[in-house]
Amino acid sequence: MLGSLRDLLPIILVIGFFQLVVLQQPLETVSVLLTGVFFVVIGLTFFIYGLEMGLFPIGEAMAHAFARKGSVFWLLSFAFALGFGTTVAEPALIAIANEAAKVAAKADHIENHVDAMNSYSTGLRLTVALSVGVAIVIGVLRILKNWPIHYMIMMGYTMVIIMTAFAPDEIIGVAYDSGGVTTSTITVPLVTALGIGLASSISGRSPMLDGFGLIAFASLLPIIFVLAYGMII
Repeated sequence: MLGSLRDLLPIILVIGFFQLVVLQQPLETVSVLLTGVFFVVIGLTFFIYGLEMGLFPIGEAMAHAFARKGSVFWLLSFAFALGFGTTVAEPALIAIANEAAKVAAKADHIENHVDAMNSYSTGLRLTVALSVGVAIVIGVLRILKNWPIHYMIMMGYTMVIIMTAFAPDEIIGVAYDSGGVTTSTITVPLVTALGIGLASSISGRSPMLDGFGLIAFASLLPIIFVLAYGMII
């Protein structure tokens, strides 16, 4: 708990400084603010304990189990399902998809009624979730085949630059933001644990060199998929 408070202290000091010194506005309902900070500290503490006790061990254990099973099909199926399932219900993705649908309707890119906006929002969410599923599959294949990650990332962002030149202006910002909202508090621990566990289970692979990098694909592929979604829709 003290560690969580120490981590939050810089944020609290920054907000307090700008509120009191720069804006020169008093902090109203200080007791409510302190109560909120207390609950944030408690929540962050339990969240960290949950990661250490649950998500990291589960991800590593399943990676070891799939490696022992020796079935590439089931390993890749699990990787896709993990990426898709943790992303499709991501609150940040739902929020940005809904806002994108509203803006698209106001700009007359889609019909300005509820069904059209819901369809656009759902399509965007499924596109991003599909892209993350594919991204985790590619990341797992990279570990299995020992492909160099830097060349793959360079090729991916080269594709992003080329597609950006041809994509509609209205979808570019949404696409780039989609690459960020996919790395959620659930996706990151599970995917990282999967990569580390898989690299630890395969002879000749280093958990430090090969276990990380899956999150990079999970941030890159959504940009490509959403740009393509905007160009098609």
